[in-house]
Amino acid sequence: MSLEQILNAESVAIVGASKNETKRGYQTIRTLLDEKYEGRIYPVNPREKSILGFKCYRTVSDIEEPVDVAVVATPARSLPTVLEDCGRKGVKGAVVLAGGFSEIGAEGRSLEQEMVTIARKHNLRIVGPNTSGMINLHDHLNLVGLRNAPEGDIALLTQSGNMALTLITEAKLKSRKGFSYYVGVGNESDIKFHEYLDFFSRDPRTKAILMYVEGMHSGREFLQHAYKATLEKPIILLKSGRSSTGKKSAGSHTGSLAGMSEVARGAFQRAGIVVIENSDELFPAAEALSSLPPIKNNRVAILADGGGHATIAADLLTDLGVTIPELTPRTREKLQEILPAAASVPNPVDVAGGTDADPSIFADCAKIILKDPNVGGLLIVGLFGGYGIRFAQSLALMEEDAAHQMGKRVRKSKKPIVLHSLYSSEKPHSLDLLRYYGIPVYDSLDVAVKCIAVLAEYGNYLRSYHTKSNFVLNWRAKTRPEGERIIQKALNEGRRSLLEHEAKELLAKHGAPVSRDLLAKTADEAVAIARKIGGEAVLKIVSPHILHKSDAGGVRTNVGGETEVRRAFKEITENARQFDANAKIMGVLVCPMAAKGVEVIIGTKYDDQFGPVIMYGLGGIMVEVLKDVSFRVLPITPTAARKMIEETKSYPILNGARGRPPLDQKAIRRLLLLCSEIVEAYPEVEEMDLNPVIVHETGLSVVDARIILKKGDPPK
Repeated sequence: MSLEQILNAESVAIVGASKNETKRGYQTIRTLLDEKYEGRIYPVNPREKSILGFKCYRTVSDIEEPVDVAVVATPARSLPTVLEDCGRKGVKGAVVLAGGFSEIGAEGRSLEQEMVTIARKHNLRIVGPNTSGMINLHDHLNLVGLRNAPEGDIALLTQSGNMALTLITEAKLKSRKGFSYYVGVGNESDIKFHEYLDFFSRDPRTKAILMYVEGMHSGREFLQHAYKATLEKPIILLKSGRSSTGKKSAGSHTGSLAGMSEVARGAFQRAGIVVIENSDELFPAAEALSSLPPIKNNRVAILADGGGHATIAADLLTDLGVTIPELTPRTREKLQEILPAAASVPNPVDVAGGTDADPSIFADCAKIILKDPNVGGLLIVGLFGGYGIRFAQSLALMEEDAAHQMGKRVRKSKKPIVLHSLYSSEKPHSLDLLRYYGIPVYDSLDVAVKCIAVLAEYGNYLRSYHTKSNFVLNWRAKTRPEGERIIQKALNEGRRSLLEHEAKELLAKHGAPVSRDLLAKTADEAVAIARKIGGEAVLKIVSPHILHKSDAGGVRTNVGGETEVRRAFKEITENARQFDANAKIMGVLVCPMAAKGVEVIIGTKYDDQFGPVIMYGLGGIMVEVLKDVSFRVLPITPTAARKMIEETKSYPILNGARGRPPLDQKAIRRLLLLCSEIVEAYPEVEEMDLNPVIVHETGLSVVDARIILKKGDPPK
């Protein structure tokens, strides 16, 4: 059901209405009255006749008129009865304030599930539970009780009432921006994050979506919907729970799955979401993205009235991946015409006192710089806004004139300006004028840099979104009958893993370059296979109960000649029996020694929030030590495969470090894409581990492969 009748409700029932001023059942009615909500208000309390001049009803179903939303301010244990009554009445949505559900453990989870079952039976949607409420600021539908929240065009979704209060207070004190909606998502028991995204991406009064997330239940669906929403509007997200202590805190608060892994960060960014790490950058980033056009070419110019700030800003922007381009000769000439000889006109531009007597020159410089085709946006750092305070009051009028000119220039050029001012806390009128035009002003240089950087990040995404995956898995696509038979045989035998030669056979069916391995059940068979191979061989134990063969002493390399083969066969089978006396030994795999090269690892697994993901990195025994890996949520595109390789610290090795020849990166990309294909082809696959994969100047070889199958039914 559409969230329209919930978030834009024209009638509200307050279940648990009260005459006690300290209770939410009183505060909600009082706030709706004070903020002049024009819809209908229905208090519900069987012990009262009226509250604040409104007739009180025994139950929601006793109300004569239709009810869009019920705010439920009663204890958790009452919710099944209350929602059953709301359902009979035909209420569209319930805002459940109470805690005491999944966030407290098994008993709470059971109660929450009972509540959701009742709601779904009646097509009733739930906001929360464990929520601070919701606000529609344009229609004065305030179901939180938070007073004087600034109205604007940023939609706010959080799982923390305190974070909402922080962001709303920051907007009031430091900005002209405000909010279109606020929703406390709470435990996300029914309405999920991605459903709110759908609503806000279509809402004409919302220009950006600001999120604080502790955990989400439907991570892949969220990515699929965010992938579409970010083409319409920017999404800015802070995800808590990165540390083990943070995860515990988040879990105790919402009962949601928490944790900001590299998988999550990368997945959010691939969906076009601007991920914020520091809470003090969260609202400023949303302010910039909702006010200004994105930067189209990742190139930013810096205009300063002092070298220190300019240098720091350039370093910070470079660290964030933003290019500081050279200005064209024509731009530099025009700047030199209006600035003193001491001015520095490469990028960054330092006016060197050229604005001391006339700060309106800032606007002239901004006009010249923004006309430069190399420049996509402008960061101004230093004293602007404070000339009338520091030097002479008469200069304040010049600053105000400059503010008007810069505001008009942004609108005309469609290129953004972000400003850092040491005098922001003094609140001069010139800075307020900049904000009027949508140019944000910050007293922190780091925050100002971050804000111009997120405009570049969002612009980068809009230019390249067509190369991104839409996160939709096409199950059973490109499946092979032979591959299905391999998997089904293992399942029929009660195994949850393929034997190594089975895994390699499955890979080979999809075109993977695997080594030619044969299973020997006796030493004589091993000798015969090794003779056919010629040269040195590798012998590996084969057992469904021994996944890590090296740990069991079940691998021998560089084995040559009949005597060595027989000795190796005997040693590794004995080692395996000592390692696990109950392990079923099915034989020994005999395969040729792979040519030397660089060892890499490719693996897939199921992430709790996002489903199947793929990993690439430096392989062999070093993977556990160096952890030089990159991740993507499957499926991946050719572009994603390339970037996975380039993101690792070991990438220069593939390019031919220290005079060595470059290695075959195309072959690695093909294998990454093939692994993505296999996961979609066989939903039974839970994990796949190809380690090592040896990469050569031309081609590669999958030396070892492990595939683990799911318990239970695979996804459809």
